[in-house]
Amino acid sequence: MKSEEREILKGLRNKRTKEAAFVQCMNVYKKPLYAHVRSMTGNHPDADDALQNTFVKIWKHVDGFKGNSALYTWMYRIATNEAITIINRRQKMHAVDIEEGRVEGEQTDGPSGDEIKAKLKEALEQLPEKQRKVFEMKYFSEMKYEEIANLTGTSVGALKASYFHAVRKIEAFLKDD
Repeated sequence: MKSEEREILKGLRNKRTKEAAFVQCMNVYKKPLYAHVRSMTGNHPDADDALQNTFVKIWKHVDGFKGNSALYTWMYRIATNEAITIINRRQKMHAVDIEEGRVEGEQTDGPSGDEIKAKLKEALEQLPEKQRKVFEMKYFSEMKYEEIANLTGTSVGALKASYFHAVRKIEAFLKDD
């Protein structure tokens, strides 16, 4: 664990310094955690909700952090779980009405980026969930394989294979258009 992480954790576990340490924790980690949940959810409102839920859980459960991994890895896992919860909730709310050929509850915000981002997102949606998650953590969040292995409980070799296959599938998807 990095010295900055140790300092933040020590402050979070001390009742007198918990609030100041929490502010420091948010200042240090909100951007990388936001980028991660945004890449998973695909939009700002859901990413914002996931990030807020993440920091609430960090505040409530920091005393339960055992220190078996880096503090950031623990927070990253919480953020991942919060994003998945929001994605699952959104999928339940957006039931497909096959007869009418439309999606109920569909958001009407319009396109949120250029065509390349939309095409990449479409390619990611075609991947199996494990490959998609590994790709997002490695490519978007720039995590090391060892960090991903700690989060997922998967071997580094299996993660490298998943990433390799994900890249090949994305390349093929993008070339087909």
